[in-house]
Amino acid sequence: MAKTKLLIVTHEMSPFLELTKISEITRQLPQAMQEKGFEIRILMPKFGNINERRNRLHEVIRLSGMNIIIDDNDNPLIIKVASIPAARMQVYFLDNEEYFQRKQVFADASGKFFDDNDERTIFFCKGALETVKKLGWAPDIVHCHGWMSSLVPAYIKTTYKNDPTFKNSKVVYSVYEGGFTETLNPNFSKKAVMANMTEEDTKAFEPADCNSLHIGAITYADAVVLADENLDASMLKFVKDSNKPTLAYNLTENFENFYTFYEEISNEELVSVA
Repeated sequence: MAKTKLLIVTHEMSPFLELTKISEITRQLPQAMQEKGFEIRILMPKFGNINERRNRLHEVIRLSGMNIIIDDNDNPLIIKVASIPAARMQVYFLDNEEYFQRKQVFADASGKFFDDNDERTIFFCKGALETVKKLGWAPDIVHCHGWMSSLVPAYIKTTYKNDPTFKNSKVVYSVYEGGFTETLNPNFSKKAVMANMTEEDTKAFEPADCNSLHIGAITYADAVVLADENLDASMLKFVKDSNKPTLAYNLTENFENFYTFYEEISNEELVSVA
């Protein structure tokens, strides 16, 4: 029987970048699934404070060289890779000089939220899917962690819905508390529109605050993980009303609950959300 292919999309992961508990989950979960026989790929941004030498990153020439278009501007995509110590897993890093080569992650040294976090998010989500296409690797499950991955479910279910790489993929979105309290650029949802999409397709992402990014992702996801105990009440209601398969997050031994959840949604018929 073929191995289940699991793609993890996240903005942080231990030991490369540790901002919140997301970094621990995205480090432990894929290894646990690999030990259960899954085939794993992990994608994250190459933020400027990730030490390339210490983490032994190197550029993957065959994957680099693409341009990601945002707001009619071409943005070069560089792909780097590193191996996780103590595990047989590789992490692919998406880099771009303008968006990611800065010492801070989401806010400057004074704490001001970066004005271009909207475009950085779009670049990461578009770039992640194009990188997987170039890998020639069709995931059975795409599990998105954190608000910076929130456009991935929408893109897979619209622009990429007939693409051989993603047409059979099930998309899981993990909702975490926290995130950010600011708003992204008010044109975020319009800028996020890709080929074969309309502004209506990204309307759920208005008004570009953290909750609306979660809502947009959940709207297009096949399944949801409630990754914190203290999620916003309106968010919990939205998830419940969506009637999508939902995993109430808690750490069971060896992530057995995630394994069962993945197996269940893999065997369900794809439901159109567009």
